[in-house]
Amino acid sequence: MSKVVLGVAGGIAAYKAVELLRRLSEAGHDVRVVPTESALAFVGAPTWAALSGHPVSAGTWDDVHEVPHVRIGQEADLVVVAPATANLLAKAAHGIADDLLTNTLLTARCPVVMAPAMHTEMWEHAATRANVATLRQRGVLVVEPAEGRLTGADSGKGRLPEPLELAVLCERILVGRGAQDLAGRRVVVSSGGTREHLDPVRFLGNRSSGRQGCALARAAAARGAEVVLVSSSGLPDPAGVKVVRVASALELRDAVLSAAVGADAVVMAAAVADYRPAVTSDTKRKKSETLTVELVQNPDVLAELVAARAPGQVLVGFAAETGDEQADVLSHGRAKLERKGCDLLVVNEVGGPGHPTGFEGADNAATVLSSDGSVTEIPLGSKDALADAVWDLVLQRW
Repeated sequence: MSKVVLGVAGGIAAYKAVELLRRLSEAGHDVRVVPTESALAFVGAPTWAALSGHPVSAGTWDDVHEVPHVRIGQEADLVVVAPATANLLAKAAHGIADDLLTNTLLTARCPVVMAPAMHTEMWEHAATRANVATLRQRGVLVVEPAEGRLTGADSGKGRLPEPLELAVLCERILVGRGAQDLAGRRVVVSSGGTREHLDPVRFLGNRSSGRQGCALARAAAARGAEVVLVSSSGLPDPAGVKVVRVASALELRDAVLSAAVGADAVVMAAAVADYRPAVTSDTKRKKSETLTVELVQNPDVLAELVAARAPGQVLVGFAAETGDEQADVLSHGRAKLERKGCDLLVVNEVGGPGHPTGFEGADNAATVLSSDGSVTEIPLGSKDALADAVWDLVLQRW
């Protein structure tokens, strides 16, 4: 059982931390909540105590004989602060210890995660940005806030990431996958299957769920990278990731090529349609005995990335393959790697529904082919595990 300290600062998003507490507790962790006095104005101490099974205090003068301002941080396996306000970030960056939470942060020698939540203007202020940079330099994982509806009618960057995604991030770190070896890198990941519309109702698509791309984005963010996820899936936004929503192959192409400028790596995990209808109807096509649809070829996004790549940029492609009369899965993969010209090609065999790897499922296995001729086998496991294996190979290329 891991000991987790859940710090809660005084922002309206404090109510979301209740769900994070529940998920961490249900995963078997011993969670102690350390709120600030301001946080208790949003969610009271009885709520935290009832759900965590521990007494709750914001000050350093309660239970002084147990020295909680030192002991809590010393004994923790992980400290996560959600939400982390601009005020809390400033105190942590400057070593101010004026309550139990800030004292805990100073005594903790375990991984520390901070999930900021505040109005966009506060997040973008030079003081906040400097404080975040200072904390990251010290090894603190400061998660990028999500974009969307804020307090009142405001919208923008500053939302607390969803508790489910924060819980997944914490779990990664607790099992030893929290190394910040991608810190300072900017990466782009594409995810999901594109939709090529025939009319306002119907579209041509594929079975890609977007899970592998989300896993790649989640892993990169957890390892310290700045991540842009270009996604056509409806999955929740991974914590700390900027998500650009797209639908068609052409939309995905424009978003990826734009985001790729200046990126250290681009991972094309999306299942991009090879063809789209030549004509899209503005009205629903009526049912008839036969329907003939003319298709035109979509651009090859990975090939365009290769042609426009900057020195040092690592490009990773994905190939969902099946064997046929002409060649087996790996032979098709090698031909694709040579044709595309990327650095790494992740080849996975796919089949129909119920197939253990590839589309829709929670697990995956793959063979990674490299432009230098090396081959890496990634055994069947979670898509999160495969994502980490891919980033390990990208690190080697850098």
